[in-house]
Amino acid sequence: MLRVSRIHFPVTALGPGRRLGVWVQGCPLGCAGCIARDTWDAEGGREVSLSELAGLWREALAAGAEGLTVSGGEPLAQPAALGEFLLAAARIRAELASNADLLVYTGYEPGEITGPAAGALDRADAVITGRYDVTRPTRLIWRGSANQVLTTRTPLGTLRYGPYLDYAPDLVPFQVAASGGYLWFVGVPRQGDLPKLERALRQRGVTFEAVSWRP
Repeated sequence: MLRVSRIHFPVTALGPGRRLGVWVQGCPLGCAGCIARDTWDAEGGREVSLSELAGLWREALAAGAEGLTVSGGEPLAQPAALGEFLLAAARIRAELASNADLLVYTGYEPGEITGPAAGALDRADAVITGRYDVTRPTRLIWRGSANQVLTTRTPLGTLRYGPYLDYAPDLVPFQVAASGGYLWFVGVPRQGDLPKLERALRQRGVTFEAVSWRP
């Protein structure tokens, strides 16, 4: 079982192409300024079986998915389940002769990723590492602060992510989804973007009862 905050397809703002996005629930790091405080509570979200996750990945590939992005929360807080999911995802990808890539976000630095956590990433094609640091803004795509590093781990990862290692777009990719009375945002906004969005919506009569980027 993997404790999950949410799952969405297609995601187009966290990696190249149309992707299955899985946000795990639970984060022991709690970076200041994190935009997803709702994913911190290790008792929140819901437990999802690996068979269900594998089925969703298979369906996404059949619908044209070009990749899988696992974010959170902190994926490496559940290393065994994460490793099994990525292994199943790689096997299904091979079975369907797909070149969809597997990307994992983690707040840990490479030197901190040892033991089971390191093994959990064996099947990842690319990893974005490093805690979010609100004092170090960046324009690099898919990264929230300048200390975060995009590392390719396989030939497929190099093929897919090599062109983006130093890419800083004029506009960051961003999505908005609605479900169950909630609006939620997919992507890595630049500092100040979410308050601006909140103000713009308020001027149009849309107000938030609460937001995930403030306590």
